[in-house]
Amino acid sequence: MSKTFYIETFGCQMNAHDSEKVIGTLEQQGYARVQDEDAAGLILYNTCSIRDKAEQKVFHRLNEYKKLQGEGKKFAVLGCVAQQEGEKIFEKAPYVSMVAGSASYRNLPEMLRRLEAGEERITGLDDRQTDLTFETEFTVRSNPHRGYITIIEGCDKFCAYCVVPYTRGKERSRTAASVLVEAKKMVDLGFTEIQFLGQNVNSYRDPSGRMSFAELLVAVGELPGIRRVRFTTSHPRDFARDIVQAIDDTPTLCDHIHLPVQSGSTAVLKAMSREYTREWYLERMSWIKEAKRDISITSDMIVGFPGETDADFEETITLVGEVKYDAVFAFKFSPRPNTPAVTMADSIPDEVKSERLRILMDRQREIQREHYGRHLGEVQEVMVESYNPSRNQVVGRSSQNKTVNFTVSRIAQPPIGSYLPVRITQTLPNCLVGEAIADVDAVPFVSVQRVSDFVVLN
Repeated sequence: MSKTFYIETFGCQMNAHDSEKVIGTLEQQGYARVQDEDAAGLILYNTCSIRDKAEQKVFHRLNEYKKLQGEGKKFAVLGCVAQQEGEKIFEKAPYVSMVAGSASYRNLPEMLRRLEAGEERITGLDDRQTDLTFETEFTVRSNPHRGYITIIEGCDKFCAYCVVPYTRGKERSRTAASVLVEAKKMVDLGFTEIQFLGQNVNSYRDPSGRMSFAELLVAVGELPGIRRVRFTTSHPRDFARDIVQAIDDTPTLCDHIHLPVQSGSTAVLKAMSREYTREWYLERMSWIKEAKRDISITSDMIVGFPGETDADFEETITLVGEVKYDAVFAFKFSPRPNTPAVTMADSIPDEVKSERLRILMDRQREIQREHYGRHLGEVQEVMVESYNPSRNQVVGRSSQNKTVNFTVSRIAQPPIGSYLPVRITQTLPNCLVGEAIADVDAVPFVSVQRVSDFVVLN
């Protein structure tokens, strides 16, 4: 096996950041990354099992490339599907040589040595009770301006529909000191935006007892050179008022909160084992809406959970109308392995689930069309992310995590990672449109230190 590798990542931002750490570990072990399977000696799939389609996609990809086994290539399945299926993956895909759950990535160097020695079936499947986290000095970051820091891994919530507690293990937090050290290194390298990650990021508990989640947010937000600090995903059960206060008091903390509700019906929330009520959730919404800053709110929702009646679904629709989210990510319920919901009678026909999903997203689209209108005429600071030559527009993101497409008066394109004041001239349901007000004689471009596409922290 040549010491070259190709990695494909499925799923959430946690998986994307896990892959950055896996890539750094592989490179530290002498492997070189290539951009397609044909050139790789080792092919890795970092997997997601939140929804059935993501899981099917992984096995489809494995089957699609099994022909490469004859060329001496090795295959590895990482992440949630690996932890969920375990050694059964070897039965489904006998050409796979390594299966490793996310909690075992710290053992990658040893597993790679065994692979190189010719071992055919290597597993890294940790018990969910592990207290260890995957901290590594060798993180290869794909974006030189915006970077992730995982501050908490795992989940102790055991929602009835969710596989994460079984694939990611129990909740375990890093020390505030280690997070601050990593954040300081990133800022020194030129990163201006840091995003905290966790399955339930606001469930963070500093093992040293030094800082609360809100205090850690503020500490990173006050580092010299930092422009933006984000966090995702929060859980309503651990959402405290001091988070809103921290955003109000610290300009570098982004004015955006993603707080999944899943359903507007207290009865469905109880069946989901969410352990809060509609009223509990709406109280937290009131805290956010009472803030001095205009904080954007987004959420996740599931339609068609077992037992959801038409009345229950209507409560979700009324909740959406009351909160007025800036975005909703909604899905049809599908049972996941090992979860309590697997044993519940999934009596709601798929066509009913599809219709409810359509109704929900149509209503949300109406709300976004109306709600985004509040930004018309505002000047927002936008971080440049890319360019759209066909429309002669720059594509960026606001502090509220909204996409902003805008034009510039100067001939030269603003550099990726720079920040510009943009006046909003049009609002659409899913983005804002505007014109940069910075020009040669007015507000100057604020450019950040440029670094290579991949940065190794060591």
